[in-house]
Amino acid sequence: MVSNRVFLSSPHMGGNEEKYVSDAFEKNWIAPLGENVDEFENQIRQYTGANAACAVSSGTGAIHLALDVLNVGRGDVVFCSSLTFVASANPILYMGATPVFIDSEMDSWNMSPNLLEKAMRYYRMKGKLPKAVIVVNLYGQSARMDRIMEICDRYGVPVIEDAAESLGAEYQGQPSGTFGKIGVFSFNGNKIITTSGGGMMISDDELIIKKALKKATQSKEAAEHYQHNEVGYNYRLSNISAGIGRGQMEVLDDRIAKKRAIFEQYVDGFGDVSAVDFMPEIEGSFHTRWLSTMLIDPAKSSVTPSRIIKYLAQENIEARPVWKPLHMQPLFETCPYFRGEQDNAKYLFEHGLCLPSDTKMTEEEINRVITLVRDLLPIHRIIA
Repeated sequence: MVSNRVFLSSPHMGGNEEKYVSDAFEKNWIAPLGENVDEFENQIRQYTGANAACAVSSGTGAIHLALDVLNVGRGDVVFCSSLTFVASANPILYMGATPVFIDSEMDSWNMSPNLLEKAMRYYRMKGKLPKAVIVVNLYGQSARMDRIMEICDRYGVPVIEDAAESLGAEYQGQPSGTFGKIGVFSFNGNKIITTSGGGMMISDDELIIKKALKKATQSKEAAEHYQHNEVGYNYRLSNISAGIGRGQMEVLDDRIAKKRAIFEQYVDGFGDVSAVDFMPEIEGSFHTRWLSTMLIDPAKSSVTPSRIIKYLAQENIEARPVWKPLHMQPLFETCPYFRGEQDNAKYLFEHGLCLPSDTKMTEEEINRVITLVRDLLPIHRIIA
């Protein structure tokens, strides 16, 4: 067994994080306030071009706040991508609303605009349009936001862009997270940059961010005493964590370049294996390749992603399945789901694989992953 663990995607410090954290200690700004929080929000605003930003304790918390400030409540309907992590939809349940899941399109793996349109028509006929649409930008790639925004704008439904996995991505030259009414990023430990745990909510509507900021700090009113007129949450990011974020933002572009280089090495390494295909980069987009994701064609190989994952694990190498779609989760088994002729999200889950994409990996380690996977695939390739 190889002694050095190869991770899927682990934290990778740039060097200045400790300086900003130490500064917070020296100034005793340990609470969820302070210069690091302000500057981290400024960095995100400048990087994305958004008018306003609010740093919070998690991407999940940011989605929760987004739904709250859009007045989503009990009995409402919220559309959501199905192929995503549960954190995209859990906040819908927090608000007492009902998730309606939308299938993926195969050429982006993200929400299908055609099925979104179909769901909109259906719910308009029922007289109950969704209160919001949560669009997920999966694995570092933007959805087709031009079409999705055109549909949602036509029906008057606000979009929450769950860009948790896609900070630094672009679609038609516009940064991921800036298309919808509200954008959300995650800085969990496995993301392209991290604050150990944290998130960010952005918007061009400064009033929305002002409302979110108030709700994230227990909805405290401007009074000498503690006055609370509405429900609030304890969701602000700490000044310590924000210090890590400041240092991470300084190396974000380097991390994206490394992620894309890892992906290209995989593409080269599997170029002659007909059973393998990779998550496409749709025209007009810039994919960060947060995770390098591939598909194994069941018509060309009997090897399953699960077998590859277990085989790599024996070599101390971490790989993961593609997200299990939310419409397949017991938690959401009674929720409506709009799919095409083929359940694309289900297909991607059953035949998809997330390869190690850690930015600390060496070329030798990547080549070892390629060699190990190739050991399985050629033997079981079905030749027509």
